Amino acid sequence: MLRLLNIVQVVLYVPLLALVGQALLFAMAGGRHESNFFYKLLATLASPFTAVVRLLTPKALSTGQVGIITLVLVVACSFAVFAERGYLLCVELGHAGCRR
Repeated sequence: MLRLLNIVQVVLYVPLLALVGQALLFAMAGGRHESNFFYKLLATLASPFTAVVRLLTPKALSTGQVGIITLVLVVACSFAVFAERGYLLCVELGHAGCRR
């Protein structure tokens, strides 16, 4: 189970870092962000997660709003995986404060 959580955590880090990088490039490039090669690369890396959120949200939301929602969901999932990994490691190491 711990190995699976490690894999899930690494898979979640890719879109997390891509979305944060997109936000930083958007802030630095302003209106020219769409023509930036690295912005397009980061958008491609995050696109599977953004596409899922786009399917689940109303069509009235803008691309920026979908990106923010995707970032929030990826951060929440990353935190949940991080907490579960910590608990499993605590149990595996046999600390007295861990309960099963």
